[in-house]
Amino acid sequence: MKLNKRIFIFTILLLIFGASSNAFELDTSIDDEIRKNYNPSKLENDTLPDLPNTLKNATGVKAKPDYTQKTITTAPTAVPNTNIDTDFSGSNKVIKSNITSNISSNFEAIKIKKGTKFKVKSQTKVSDWNTAGARMTFVSVEPVTARYVSFPIGTTFKAVVEDSHQPNFGGNGGLLKIKADTLIQGNTSQNMDAKIIRADGKKIFFNNIKGKRGYISGLCKNVGKGERFYKKSRQMSNRWSSNPVGTILSPLPTIVGVVGYTGNLLVSPVTSLWSKGSHITIPSGANYTIKLRQDLYLSK
Repeated sequence: MKLNKRIFIFTILLLIFGASSNAFELDTSIDDEIRKNYNPSKLENDTLPDLPNTLKNATGVKAKPDYTQKTITTAPTAVPNTNIDTDFSGSNKVIKSNITSNISSNFEAIKIKKGTKFKVKSQTKVSDWNTAGARMTFVSVEPVTARYVSFPIGTTFKAVVEDSHQPNFGGNGGLLKIKADTLIQGNTSQNMDAKIIRADGKKIFFNNIKGKRGYISGLCKNVGKGERFYKKSRQMSNRWSSNPVGTILSPLPTIVGVVGYTGNLLVSPVTSLWSKGSHITIPSGANYTIKLRQDLYLSK
């Protein structure tokens, strides 16, 4: 009885161990196919990232994280002045950036708005005989007050003759174009862009100081010549009519005078084109008005 029990237990153990050994037999056919087509070591080297330097240098000891507070300081960077030029001529947009290191410092200066006027007196005589480049000097005769700054009487302004010409044909008079380009305060000078809007009591348009045009006056002179010729012909007709013989011929001078006067009226608009205007001469001490064309920035 005991023998049969032992045989039965032995048989059960054989069955258990036999099933276990069969369970450990895995199907490796799939692994063989993968190894034929792919190199496992190459895949591992391509896909896995490199180890950090701290881990490469470690010898099996895990690095402890550093929880100490660190302060990171970054230097402020200036915002550059960037001009972006975009070209849409092609199918792709091309953006060109020109970055300059020169940053405008106008915010550190006192701004005098364009349109500000200064009443000044010239210390230089000018005329249309002056050539381009001639310099002028003005002195203010009235104070001007702006925000944070005032310009007292006696403030000096410098100007330059930009263009000039003498009277020419067509009845044109002389011309002067003056630009105020410098403001002097004490020992400092500042560039400026200003024009003349009034010169010697006369209002100036387009910054052009012009002499009187001579076309109309030339036309009047030519018409006057024809009128004088007609009067002389009438006087001659009156003298001839004072005697019996001259009475017959007395109408002839009047007829000639009428023809001459009519012809003169017809050709005067053309002949007046050869007339010239007047010269420009502004003496020293004349009053001017200067007006800013652009904002003026003064250093604080």
